[in-house]
Amino acid sequence: MTDLSTSETKPETIPMHMTSGSAIIESSELGKGKTVRTPDKENRPVRVKARDVSVFYGPKQALFDVSIDIPAKAVTAFIGPSGCGKSTFLRCLNRMNDTIEGCRVTGQIELDGSDIHDRDLDVVELRARVGMVFQKPNPFPKSIFENVAYGPKIHGLARSKSELEGIVESSLRRASLWEEVKDRLHEPGTGLSGGQQQRLCIARAIAVSPEVILMDEPCSALDPIATAKIEELIDELKQNFTIVIVTHSMQQAARVSQRTAFFHLGNLVEEGPTDTIFTSPKEKRTQDYITGRFG
Repeated sequence: MTDLSTSETKPETIPMHMTSGSAIIESSELGKGKTVRTPDKENRPVRVKARDVSVFYGPKQALFDVSIDIPAKAVTAFIGPSGCGKSTFLRCLNRMNDTIEGCRVTGQIELDGSDIHDRDLDVVELRARVGMVFQKPNPFPKSIFENVAYGPKIHGLARSKSELEGIVESSLRRASLWEEVKDRLHEPGTGLSGGQQQRLCIARAIAVSPEVILMDEPCSALDPIATAKIEELIDELKQNFTIVIVTHSMQQAARVSQRTAFFHLGNLVEEGPTDTIFTSPKEKRTQDYITGRFG
């Protein structure tokens, strides 16, 4: 991976950002990009740290020197117009881009201080620690029970049938789905409504006790009632998980997140507390996007 210690390029502005300790550092220490940053009012520990992350699809560069700290037990929203790189960066966080032929990622990403690109790291284990919920609900062609039990089974998290049943029930409860499906656990997961299927996918993700949950536009295919349930669930889950959500809805980002990052043309333009980004952004491109001048 890229040696970040030699980076000396200074940004045009000298804004500030949080670290996992009590100190606040200049954004020039975060990497080569020219991102405008606003610190959190409260000091949250950092769960994921990215430095100078660039992504290439063959000769085409899709992401340019993205550096960001993602706080633990909070919701960070990635916003920006279509094709701006927000989903591409999200997929970097659990190495889903590894599955795309011709895709190359440079820079460094750390989860709890460990490099996720370390050659000794088991990618399957990484994706258990960093779960993902996709835009379109994708339950397995199995029963509701087996959808949730699959992860704990392959990772050996349950030593008995009763322990596995407990994990399934707990996960479905945490996904606010238990009361709706407890009497039909052995029916196909694909028979649920769209909103229920998405909550089933969330239950499947949290069944393996991840540290981070990535959500790539999880409500884009859902109706307003199902969307409200998912948003309520996200608010509950942040008490125990670090959540990163990509959304095209600025209203949704404002409702569910504590920090927001604005991407444009493959660059991380600005990031900071959500209320700051939406009420007093420091970068003109951010202001133009949230006021609807482009996007």
